[in-house]
Amino acid sequence: MTGAGALLFGPAAPAQAARQVNWDVVAKCESGGRWHINTGNGYYGGLQFSRSTWLSNGGGKYARTADKASKAEQIAIANKLYKKRGLKPWPTCGKKPGVYKTTKNTAKKKTVTAKASGKTYVIRSGDTLASIAKKFKVKGGWRTLYKINRDRLDSPNLIFPGQRIRL
Repeated sequence: MTGAGALLFGPAAPAQAARQVNWDVVAKCESGGRWHINTGNGYYGGLQFSRSTWLSNGGGKYARTADKASKAEQIAIANKLYKKRGLKPWPTCGKKPGVYKTTKNTAKKKTVTAKASGKTYVIRSGDTLASIAKKFKVKGGWRTLYKINRDRLDSPNLIFPGQRIRL
């Protein structure tokens, strides 16, 4: 396992501060996702903080070592360290696919150019965005429906009966 205390010096790149880290992905790699682990290797908790890194970033207000703190408390300290160092303290696990969360607002502002008709539709069992687009003759098909409903849908492949979408 890599340790969060391995590197302590040097500024993080400014672009990194704006990104949101999926700490569950990092923890799965670091500790198998076990937030209260103490394997005796000098690193503690889900994100494998050394005692010195934990304490120097304010973790002492929660617990003496990270394994004794809650997941939320460990993430709070990880975010504080991340603002200073980026993912450098997690040199292997910080490079795993899915480490960065995508924010819907950023994607929505860049991609939504389609306009809704003002009508809505309540999704029924068996519907797909493609079948709805075909039924209502939506120009651009399912892609357009997804674009104008990004704030309501997490994925074009994940819709549920009872959801209301714009047409």
